[in-house]
Amino acid sequence: MTEQFSAEVSSRICNHMNEDHAAAVVIYAQAFGNLADATAAEMVSIDAQGMDLTAQINGETVPVRIQFDHVLADAEDAHHTLIAMVKQVRTRTK
Repeated sequence: MTEQFSAEVSSRICNHMNEDHAAAVVIYAQAFGNLADATAAEMVSIDAQGMDLTAQINGETVPVRIQFDHVLADAEDAHHTLIAMVKQVRTRTK
């Protein structure tokens, strides 16, 4: 991992997303992981290139890697990128 995405930073972001934004994590799995049938998801790790999730599909846990559209500079860039990804999906579905 790059310095900007140490294990501590990855863990902090993942914990925050899983605890406070669980619905967004499911959206990532469904829309960006092409797992439309996902009923739940958990962010396992994040780095400058993408994020690793596990998704629940028909009672099974499925790993999924989602690449970002750019290399993230730091945790703040991750924050803005994750928000933009959810907004992108919500705009498409309106």
